[in-house]
Amino acid sequence: MKDHDSIPDLMADIGARATAAAATLATATAERKHAALISAAENVWKRREDIIAANARDLEYGRDKGLTDAMMDRLMLDEARIQGMVDGLRSVAEQPDPVGEVLAEWDQPSGLHIRRVRTPLGVIGVIYESRPNVTADAGALCLKAGNAVILRGGSESYHSASAIHACLQQGLRDAGLPADAVQLVPTRDRAAVSEMLTMTDHIDVIVPRGGKGLVGLVQREARVPVFAHLEGIVHIYIDKDADLEKTLNVVLNAKTRRTGICGAAECLLIHRDVSDTLGRTVLQSLLDAGVEVRAEAPLNALQGTTDATAEDRGREYLDMIIAAREVDSLEEAIAHIRTYGSNHTDCIMTENAAAATAFMNQLDSAIVMHNASTQFADGGEFGMGAEIGIATGKMHARGPVGAAQLTSFKYLVTGDGTVRS
Repeated sequence: MKDHDSIPDLMADIGARATAAAATLATATAERKHAALISAAENVWKRREDIIAANARDLEYGRDKGLTDAMMDRLMLDEARIQGMVDGLRSVAEQPDPVGEVLAEWDQPSGLHIRRVRTPLGVIGVIYESRPNVTADAGALCLKAGNAVILRGGSESYHSASAIHACLQQGLRDAGLPADAVQLVPTRDRAAVSEMLTMTDHIDVIVPRGGKGLVGLVQREARVPVFAHLEGIVHIYIDKDADLEKTLNVVLNAKTRRTGICGAAECLLIHRDVSDTLGRTVLQSLLDAGVEVRAEAPLNALQGTTDATAEDRGREYLDMIIAAREVDSLEEAIAHIRTYGSNHTDCIMTENAAAATAFMNQLDSAIVMHNASTQFADGGEFGMGAEIGIATGKMHARGPVGAAQLTSFKYLVTGDGTVRS
């Protein structure tokens, strides 16, 4: 890692190069972008041993830093996860190119022909923590959408991100596109983050991907527009008409498949009519799986649970811990989620179509599910190839942010010597 005497000068140089690259990338053909992504995928696989060796250095750094088991899981790369990155790059490559897509087209009585078409945003700044695979996902999606990207990974994933970034840049060079289209900030210095947040001359939008602290910092200090990715305080409501087998399978998967991702379930709401039957069975299955269940009365009467405190409402654990609360009705479950949720992902387990419709219509989370694991809250699972994050705001992009969400649009207006009367 290089030492840099002036972070502002470093970031200004990166920004200027990104802006120049974005101008070229905006008009790059779909074929060249496809070629760059396929080459990047091939390079990631070819250099997998180097990436794993770099990741070992990051894991050592993470252990020394005292990262939790869940954070270490986010950080870890093995051959299977590298294969997942390769698959993601290839999947993004095969997605339809969004740039130039005609979103709407019409004629006016004045004689004007008007088209609204997708265009790149320009330069995107991505600030993320821990997960080195975000380097590949973010780089691929920005490239697909014709954007240059400035990546600032977490200090703990520095070496892994650098190794993956080198593969992305090689893919760009192989396709005859500017390597500056995907840049990685070459320092762990936190001043680089603060600098990115004010680079209005070069960065068109910031995407923060990380914990509450990072996102809060970005939202407070950014002068550049932000696609906010807030914490995943994910609820599952078990309705009185829920199916036992479906609920057991979904809840266990939603909590335990991977506890360190933003789609992991963090709170169970159980209708009182089934709390002593289906609810007790679900809680016992979680306990048997090694999950710490922090339950409010009367659910804490089940042996093995621990008493929940006020702090357990609206908490993202990212660990083998889940909160549990009994509710009197669907309406109380919705009210709880509105109060303590983060508008990320929430789920209802029920066989009652009216209850499912009410839950899905009345909640304003970015993703609302019915009888499906919240671990599906992922752009790849939505058919987007990959995602740059889950946006929980309400402007422009919302939910999984794929290539299409990383575009804006412009109006192309054609006349024939047409003048306004």
